[in-house]
Amino acid sequence: MHKNFIKIIIFLLFFTVLIVQNSVQAVPAQNGKMVKVGISNANFKEYYFNNITVSATDSFRLNDKNTNTVISDFGAGENIKIVIKDNLFSIYQDSTEIASKIKGPVVVESDNGFVTVANLKRAGKPAYYRGTFEITKVPSKNNQFNVINVLDLESYLRGVVPNEMPVRFGEEALKAQAILARNYVLKPRERNYHNFDVCDSVACQVYYGANTEKPQSDKAVYETENLVAMSEGELILALYSSTAGGYTENYENAFSTDFGNGTRLFPGVPKSYLKGVPDNSKIPELKTENDVKKFYTTTPKTFDNASPYFRWTKEWTLSELEDVLKKTLKTQSSTGFVKPKLNKPEDFGHLKDIKVLKRGVSGKAMSVNIITDKGVFNVQKELQIRRVFQKNNIGLPSANVIFEIKEVKSEDPKEKTVKKVIATGGGFGHGVGMSQWGAGAMCSEGYTYAEIIQHYFKNTSITTYPVELSYQNGKETAVQTFYSKYKTASLVIENKFQFTQLTIVINGQELKLELAPSLFRTEKVDLTPYLKDGENRITYVLPYSDLHKKPVRLYVEVKGVNNVE
Repeated sequence: MHKNFIKIIIFLLFFTVLIVQNSVQAVPAQNGKMVKVGISNANFKEYYFNNITVSATDSFRLNDKNTNTVISDFGAGENIKIVIKDNLFSIYQDSTEIASKIKGPVVVESDNGFVTVANLKRAGKPAYYRGTFEITKVPSKNNQFNVINVLDLESYLRGVVPNEMPVRFGEEALKAQAILARNYVLKPRERNYHNFDVCDSVACQVYYGANTEKPQSDKAVYETENLVAMSEGELILALYSSTAGGYTENYENAFSTDFGNGTRLFPGVPKSYLKGVPDNSKIPELKTENDVKKFYTTTPKTFDNASPYFRWTKEWTLSELEDVLKKTLKTQSSTGFVKPKLNKPEDFGHLKDIKVLKRGVSGKAMSVNIITDKGVFNVQKELQIRRVFQKNNIGLPSANVIFEIKEVKSEDPKEKTVKKVIATGGGFGHGVGMSQWGAGAMCSEGYTYAEIIQHYFKNTSITTYPVELSYQNGKETAVQTFYSKYKTASLVIENKFQFTQLTIVINGQELKLELAPSLFRTEKVDLTPYLKDGENRITYVLPYSDLHKKPVRLYVEVKGVNNVE
């Protein structure tokens, strides 16, 4: 015990000196929380490859991760081809094989440059990436591999935020986006990938790498470092979309819940913080078809008004839409959300009517009947509804939609009138959580990033990412940095295992805390007197005790931002 006490004193002295010397140096989230990002091909459709050519902007090397040995070193700009055959890797330089029969993964790393895939572009620029590539075999596919960019979380976010949101939306909107993007990768809605945490396309969140980073978004990432959104002590599922249309939707009304055994439930399981909210109190509840029609065929004042997708219209002739539905209903039948399944186009018949059977709180269509002379096809779930009603091979912008079949004057002189199907709606995307265009408008009206998040996500707090201290797992210390604009924050201690003491060092000042054990509530310690405007550093130290080998969970709640208790 005496030795452990000496270790703690040395540790505290070391970090006190470090704080004085490096008070403005940013520390990566969670001391280097790493993210594995699947890199796709040029059109973002493919994540599986059997060969690829890699390079770097400075000298680089290829390593065999299996044997922890260097395969070879290369100069800046040299193109090196990696091929998989018989589930083993071969390396080629200028068509000459320089290594073969490598189990891998093959790691591509450059000490002073960016790694890249030859001829791959993002946002019209060469795709440069921080961190390393890991070329990793896909277990379920013969002679196929993934290209995985491995880098720290904060660097990853620098390549996400400016590609998910225009930097012109403003500082507070970018900070809200940075926090939600951080949440998203730490707690994704689904884990569909075996080798990596998150993909690089709109199927996850858009990541274009280092060549698209911008100073405004870098600042937003830096000044929200380590910050996440929490509800009831857990990270929220941080969903967002381009435009909600002035009214967001309940999670369960847009998403299904997958129980992992082939069973999917729709509507899904509700989430207390993902509830539909109107942008202003003057917007009435959308209880009837007339309410929905009035809302989406007019332009009430909302945070989304500036979006080009705030309100939209799509039109088809009756025969045009019939041809579309014959294809899309068959395709979407495989999802399980089209009943009965359409197996053959000739089973569709002729379109007679379209009826929305069920809507969400925002008026979002949840269940639609497509009525033909051969039967009724029911389509459920917003994504499937959007994908069924395609125009020019593109789905509806959102499922906030009203369908009407009208007789209109024909452009064909041989016909007086023609039947048209007119879809009128608002919004772009699923409409759950934050509206990005809405966040931009809120920023321009003076709202803070926390107020933006708390408008769209109810009962949330802005906190640092929770850490767990425990002597049992060897994590008795942890360091976090966080940015404070308001100089108010509290340390939250979840102390269900009844620790009585905790030591923290906040901006160089040591506090020895005496804790009141509680199984059912958290304890809060006011950190306001020790904060400074800008970056703050906190070190947690769990004093050694033979009695306490279970974890204690800690995080800093940033105050002055309307946190909901």
